[in-house]
Amino acid sequence: MSMTLRIKRVPTVVSNYQKDEAEEVARRVGGCGRNCLNQCCIPGAKLPLYAFKKLNVNDGDTGLLGREKREPPVAFLDSLLLGEWEDRMQRGLFRYDVTACETKVIPGQFGFIAQLNEGRHLKKRPTEFRVDKVLQPFDGSKFNFTKVGQEEVLFQFEASKDGEVQFFPSAPIDVESSPSVVAINVSPIEYGHVLLIPHILERLPQRIDRESFLLALHMAAEAGNPYFRLGYNSLGAFATINHLHFQAYYLAVTFPIEKAPTKKISTLNAEVKVSELLNYPVRGLVFEGGNTLQDLSNTVSDACICLQENNIPYNVLISDSGKRIFLVPQCYAEKQALGEVRAEILDTQVNPAVWEISGHMVLKRKKDYDEASDENAWKLLAEVSLSEERFLEVNALIFEGIASGDNGNENLLKDPEVKPRSHEEVNTINKRVHCSAVNEQICRVFTM
Repeated sequence: MSMTLRIKRVPTVVSNYQKDEAEEVARRVGGCGRNCLNQCCIPGAKLPLYAFKKLNVNDGDTGLLGREKREPPVAFLDSLLLGEWEDRMQRGLFRYDVTACETKVIPGQFGFIAQLNEGRHLKKRPTEFRVDKVLQPFDGSKFNFTKVGQEEVLFQFEASKDGEVQFFPSAPIDVESSPSVVAINVSPIEYGHVLLIPHILERLPQRIDRESFLLALHMAAEAGNPYFRLGYNSLGAFATINHLHFQAYYLAVTFPIEKAPTKKISTLNAEVKVSELLNYPVRGLVFEGGNTLQDLSNTVSDACICLQENNIPYNVLISDSGKRIFLVPQCYAEKQALGEVRAEILDTQVNPAVWEISGHMVLKRKKDYDEASDENAWKLLAEVSLSEERFLEVNALIFEGIASGDNGNENLLKDPEVKPRSHEEVNTINKRVHCSAVNEQICRVFTM
């Protein structure tokens, strides 16, 4: 018998931070009239600003220069992020009420979570780009986050300049420095579903870089709650907007991927441990440890950069307050283009992105929700996974990318069971894995 889940709201203080600002905006004249985040409406605009303290250790207990962690001026997750999110829900800014969606834990060994979310299926923005290329240039004519209304932005999220956590209920938007912001996802999957958009005004395409990935880890660390996770989808792995962003939400249950057993592959010089998922339908890697948060971040971002540059779609789950990161290369869109996905799975219309891969199955049809089972979830996710042979080949590319991430000096492998291959071997693998015939066929199917 399945266990029905109810939305577990944490105690929040519903925000009034922006209400005065909204009245001020209404009095302002000019811009496009939509109060957006473009140059037309930004001048003179103000938003709350949360300035976090950079950590020099990877346990979140002490901060800059080893000083004891002080109480922040506002509770980041409870009062600020979720409080602001509740405020936007009360103001009717979402396309549907996600808290009314049916959710249950599927009985069985893995504890997959099923949600019936018909509103997301009907009201979510369609994908506006090709899905056969992981790296594509930003296209300002397509939807991007500078086009959202300022009322959808919860706060700016930046590193503190003086080494202490600070909060400003109303702060100018520094156009030159291009702030990073946290905004609501108007088509939410779960309670508190938000977007972290690094340097929003720079209009970066959906691709991981070291600085932006570290920002995401700082957000996970700042939330300090294992039930608040961040996720990333590359192009080709069901990102739907080609503007750099991470997703995040709060769900008070352990994800199946977080419970899966692992086998250690190697330890890096910076004491970052790399493991492989076992007994899980999707093959993937798990990164944890590191002498500093930046060590862990650099290692994973170098792995992501390697996958991007080799046109391998992937998903990332940032778990355990930023201490544990899952990296999953996937091939569902490629198999779909080649006609290799079974019809009954295609009929569900589920695009397996980071949340589905983590075990939170967002289903679009009542039939699929009623019939949700361990077996059905496993079948879907098995279609996402690389074969064992290809996974080993991609791992070789990843370890090569990590080893060369700092000119080979800082991230060399220590006691590896998976050894980096030569550049000649990597090039051969890449040509075989991403042969032109496959890419051409995917282009024909998915070019929009």
